[in-house]
Order: sequence, then C-alpha cells, then structure tokens
Amino acid sequence: MELSIEQDYVDEFRGSFTSLMRWHHLDEFWITLREQAANDWYIYAVGETPPEETSSEEHLLKFIAEIDVLLHKEHDEDYCGIVYADDKEAPNFIKIFDPNNLGVSCGFSDNPPLPGWIISRAKPVELELALNPPNNRRRWWQKIFD
Repeated sequence: MELSIEQDYVDEFRGSFTSLMRWHHLDEFWITLREQAANDWYIYAVGETPPEETSSEEHLLKFIAEIDVLLHKEHDEDYCGIVYADDKEAPNFIKIFDPNNLGVSCGFSDNPPLPGWIISRAKPVELELALNPPNNRRRWWQKIFD
C-alpha cells in the first residue's frame, strides 16, 4: 500500500507541467491558487520531512505571498520560468524551483535539480529518496574491485 502511494506521487511529479513563463502569468496563477486556498493543500519543502497534514488556508496564503517576494527578489530575470503547474486553471500539483539551485532546470539533463518547494493536493513522500533509492547493491558490487 505505501509503495503505491509513493509511486502515485512520483508519477504525478513526473507528469505533464506547464511553465508560468512570464511574471504576469505567475501573478495570474497566484490569483487562481488563492481562490482555491481553502482546498486541502500540502506545502512541501523538498529535502525536509514531508508534511503529514495539509496547510491551513492562512498558511498557504502566507506562503504564496512570501515565495512570490523571494522569487522576484532572487530570480533577477525579466521572465519567471521557474514555477510549473500541472494545470494553470485547476492545479493539483505545483513545482517551484529555488532560484539559487537551478542547475539545468530547462533543457535536458541526466540529473535535473529537484524543485525547492511543491504545493500539491496529494500527500508528499520523501522525494529525494523516492527518486534515488539507496544504491546498497551498487556500493557492494563496487567494493569487490577496490
């Protein structure tokens, strides 16, 4: 059962997303999300322990306000392009990339960076672990030849 929930979250994470490319697109999107703030949302800071409970409407609204300020301040570009939603009008899963840890967030990479934050209706799982399970067998195999 737990594996299915984890896999469902990973599948949703790997699904189809649209970039909020321009700052005015992000502004419009925040309005849409604010209107849906009462709907059960999880706010997950990737790398931290995933939340067990959904955020309150007040907490989500505060997060939106503060992340918007951070993104505008630290992503000093004339475009946004670091916030992605599965659906701009009726989102269920939103990825917000950390402006200070972009790596190769657009284009192709064998090891793209994880988002800094995820807002979702699905209960988060520890994403780093779900995407990159421990390589105990690989490490064991490599020790034979050391």
